[in-house]
Amino acid sequence: MSNNNFSQIAAFIWSVADLLRGDFRQSQYGRVILPFTLLRRLECVLADSKAAVLAEHQRIQAFNLPEESQEKMLLRATQGLAFFNTSPMDLAKMGQTDIKANLKTYVQSFSKDAREIFEHFKFDEFVGLLDDANLLYKVIKLFATTDLSPKNVSNHDMGLVFEELIRRFAESSNDTAGEHFTPRDIVRLTTSLVFMEDDAALVKEGIIRTIYDPTAGTGGFLSSGMEYVLELNPNAVMRAFGQELNPESYAICKADMLIKGQDVSRIKLGNTLSNDQLAQDQFDYMLSNPPFGVDWKKIEQDIKDEHQVKGFDGRFGAGLPRVSDGSLLFLMHLISKMRNRDQISEQGSRIGIILNGSPLFTGSAGSGESEIRRYILEADLLEAIIALPNDMFYNTGIATYIWILSNKKDAERKGKVQLIDGSHLYRKMRKSLGSKRNEMSEDDIKTITRSFGQFEEIDARELDKPADIKSSRGRHSNSPKTETAKTFASKIFNSYEFGYRRVSIERPLRLSAQLTNDAVASLRFAPKPLNAVMQSIYAQCGTTWTDAASDKNYGVFDADQQLEIRTLIKAEYPELKEKDIKDLLDSKIWLVQKALMQKAQALQDHIGSAQHDDFNQFDDTLKQAYKALDAQFAIKLDTKEKKQLLDAITWKNPDAEPAVSKLVKGAANPLYGQFAYHGKVVEFVQDGDLRDAENIPLDPSQSTTDLIEDYFKREVQPHVMDAWINADKRDDKDGEIGIVGYEIPFNRHFYVYQPPRDLSDIDADLDAVSREIMQLLQEVHS
Repeated sequence: MSNNNFSQIAAFIWSVADLLRGDFRQSQYGRVILPFTLLRRLECVLADSKAAVLAEHQRIQAFNLPEESQEKMLLRATQGLAFFNTSPMDLAKMGQTDIKANLKTYVQSFSKDAREIFEHFKFDEFVGLLDDANLLYKVIKLFATTDLSPKNVSNHDMGLVFEELIRRFAESSNDTAGEHFTPRDIVRLTTSLVFMEDDAALVKEGIIRTIYDPTAGTGGFLSSGMEYVLELNPNAVMRAFGQELNPESYAICKADMLIKGQDVSRIKLGNTLSNDQLAQDQFDYMLSNPPFGVDWKKIEQDIKDEHQVKGFDGRFGAGLPRVSDGSLLFLMHLISKMRNRDQISEQGSRIGIILNGSPLFTGSAGSGESEIRRYILEADLLEAIIALPNDMFYNTGIATYIWILSNKKDAERKGKVQLIDGSHLYRKMRKSLGSKRNEMSEDDIKTITRSFGQFEEIDARELDKPADIKSSRGRHSNSPKTETAKTFASKIFNSYEFGYRRVSIERPLRLSAQLTNDAVASLRFAPKPLNAVMQSIYAQCGTTWTDAASDKNYGVFDADQQLEIRTLIKAEYPELKEKDIKDLLDSKIWLVQKALMQKAQALQDHIGSAQHDDFNQFDDTLKQAYKALDAQFAIKLDTKEKKQLLDAITWKNPDAEPAVSKLVKGAANPLYGQFAYHGKVVEFVQDGDLRDAENIPLDPSQSTTDLIEDYFKREVQPHVMDAWINADKRDDKDGEIGIVGYEIPFNRHFYVYQPPRDLSDIDADLDAVSREIMQLLQEVHS
């Protein structure tokens, strides 16, 4: 087994599955293989110091010290390791007699932190199952012959072995491997982007730095960050912190940190968002690949409480994203962990986080997502966003992006954001791993890091990359559409260029009115949701009813009719609730509607049935008719009846006069809805259906008023003369007109137009297909 071929080592270890087949379910293979792999790795790491630890353990036994004191003394004999084992046994010495008890004793002989690792795997339970199946000795024998010593498998390669085993475990149990670890090419790229700006500082003497991952998984980001710094400066001190939700991943991460000599008390188990176990800590470097698109409904109340009670003193003061996607919660969590920039050392913090496309643009102005982007950009924390190729992760093929944030930007980066399109920097893998079909080479990674480090704009340049191989199945065009060239580009923007003001544009309500016979007759039935069902019931049961006041049976149903009505409703109107059904079976609602119809008939007799295209005049006429009829026949309409009447007799008409809302004092100001109309200054009723919103790009060189008015005069008024700016809708933070929003339309900035195929080519393809179909039909008939 080559030290460079981790997949061979992983495949050899996974061969244990052949022993387990039949006695264990596929979903249980990993719960046996992973802890035994860890056990063997820990054993191999301890081999050189085993004799010294046993001797020291023998010496201090007589002192009868507490476990904590014993651990401190024994750790001195480990040659710098952070764990030990006081048992003289190892996997090769277990023997077949009492093997279960021997293994349990052996595991219990580890120091406390190492011992807890196996508890998270429920190791004792699976050891018992192996023993019951007479497989324990065979499994131990296979692992005892596997050389996982640091000389044969480096820490880096061991991390790859664990990841390959987890991937196989995830495949066998229909789990998602991507929830446990990030592909190493993405880890290397993200780590380089986060650390490279600090290369000069990291090579200084006496450097002590902290690194943190709130979604630690198996510890890939933590290991990569430490490796990066120690390659630059072997004398640097790196302290790793992390938290992980999955117990098995946490156990592997903890074991990896133990082997690297880290204080594993800094690695926590639990939900980072609802139970931050490092709440008081801040860090120099933070790396994270949170789960994509995972909802946070289970912890919704905890998050909302922190947002509302603590505000910016907590983690989520800027806002809350929608419950269906918690990615931005992790980003805000990381921002809350940034060190305040030290004026002497200018240390500050840097963040690298992998997100899907949703956090770039989801949510309009004023939404939680927009407010989070607003906070990040207005605080000048965002340095760059890098678009990754698709099909880079084990559990998804969607577009993904690396966000780089810092509160210690260089002078040239202040107020700027760099967007890098690396979506074509990949090569196809020989064999797909889940959804991961592409990988980035070292040259691809260097291309991105070089562009980021030099902070340069690069016009789209064509890459020397082979075209993706199309499927050979099916019918192909003789003149296929030209494939877009694979390019690489980098662009730099001012932070405010991603911002806009969402300004509401209003238009007047224009109504026509007419008391037609049909409109009046429609008032016999209540509005929605009862309107349609009342018409059906009337057609079925109301044929004998009259509108005379003497008709005492109007709206009354006998038992058989009630049964028929319920059957009708169940078949055709199942959405109606029991309360609505009871109302329909009560004569009261029928009599009320008949009375309203008769009042409308009286109004029709008084006003006439002509069409009115000036609702203001019609409204005056209607009010006078109300008074006259009330005085003559004591006919009154309450507010609800008036609304139903107007809904029945009016309709929107773009050629009608605008409806006046109120008179205003002062001069006309049509930009803001105060119009000169028939010798008066008025405000019109707003038509909600015609209401629109304009996203006006921010421009710090102009005042908000000038910005909005210039845009309105240029882009709106020439096309819609009766429109106006709604000055009532203002931003909560600055009090100015319009709601400020931010979005980062990444793809729009890198879009390359591709002309459509020529119509003659398309026609030729259609003709060819038609000929082929006719030929096939002839063969069938013959």
